[in-house]
Amino acid sequence: MRQIRHINLADENSRVYCCLRNKIVKLDEDQKKGFCASCRMYAGDAGGQGVECVWGDMRPVSDPYVVNNPGAELLSNQKKQIGNTDYLSTCAAFAG
Repeated sequence: MRQIRHINLADENSRVYCCLRNKIVKLDEDQKKGFCASCRMYAGDAGGQGVECVWGDMRPVSDPYVVNNPGAELLSNQKKQIGNTDYLSTCAAFAG
């Protein structure tokens, strides 16, 4: 899985998507000190406009990946990919 730099720009209400917590959070001092400061994914403050995080992303996104809609990002990260499975081989294995 590719490690992607996510540049999460805060919306008009200072909210961003947090991968660690898998939810939309207000990017205030409590969030920065309580979560971002100790998060292994933290990679910067996006030039004072949000937060940068690096984590393995299975989606076909660019690197860096700019996020300016935390709601859409949350929804996008709830979709889980299922690996390609060769169903005929699987059936053959069980059929003997």
